[in-house]
Amino acid sequence: MAKVPSAAVAASGLIGGYGVARWTRKRQLGGAVLAVAGATAAQQWRRAAGNRAAGALGAAYVAAFAGSHPLAKKVGAWPAVFGVAGAVALASWAVADRRA
Repeated sequence: MAKVPSAAVAASGLIGGYGVARWTRKRQLGGAVLAVAGATAAQQWRRAAGNRAAGALGAAYVAAFAGSHPLAKKVGAWPAVFGVAGAVALASWAVADRRA
């Protein structure tokens, strides 16, 4: 079975979490999607790049989620979500996926 890159998992968690929260109008459900994808990506980061890198990428994931909120006021919700998801995906690829 092919491995899904951690960059795709992390970006999907940010995009999917927002999408689920918006379309279902249940923020907790979107948060669950965000958390499950984040935990899955963190396991992949730990295996591929070690604890320190996984911690840094996890912090970037949480910061991206938090940072998307004020950014959305300037550029709109979806552009903000896609922007932070792309940034996290790029960091994840550079630190963990590129090595695999």
